[in-house]
Amino acid sequence: MAQTATRQSDQRSTFKLKQTSNPNEALFGSHLTLDGYGADRAALNNMDLVFTALNDLPEILDMTKIMTPYVIRFDGNNKKDAGGYSGFVMIAESHISIHTFPAKGFVTIDVYTCQGEVDAPTCNAYFKRIFGVKNWEQHIIKRGRKYGAV
Repeated sequence: MAQTATRQSDQRSTFKLKQTSNPNEALFGSHLTLDGYGADRAALNNMDLVFTALNDLPEILDMTKIMTPYVIRFDGNNKKDAGGYSGFVMIAESHISIHTFPAKGFVTIDVYTCQGEVDAPTCNAYFKRIFGVKNWEQHIIKRGRKYGAV
């Protein structure tokens, strides 16, 4: 018999944590990868904005930060990376990372949670709003499909 816990907030859409009583069907977590194109270059080049995103998103997703977000500037490597910001926050449920490429208007984001299903629509809307992303490439990887059987 499946159980669904539903949580709501003014800042996020409904988040559903799916669990099952069959241990062979237990899902350890979900890993959302977002590649954003046509983003606002000034927003991608704003260290404070990257920090704010990493600081605020865990609460929006009803997750728990276990460290202050860490953001660094990288000046590029004369290959395909012209520089930008990379940031990371560890959460009790796993992690969130952001890598910006302002010269290309590109951002790549990972939201990994062991909570079950990740709230992709809320993540998409949030990053579209703060970074002005015009177009997304999105993947959701179901992690630990056999975790309950171990």
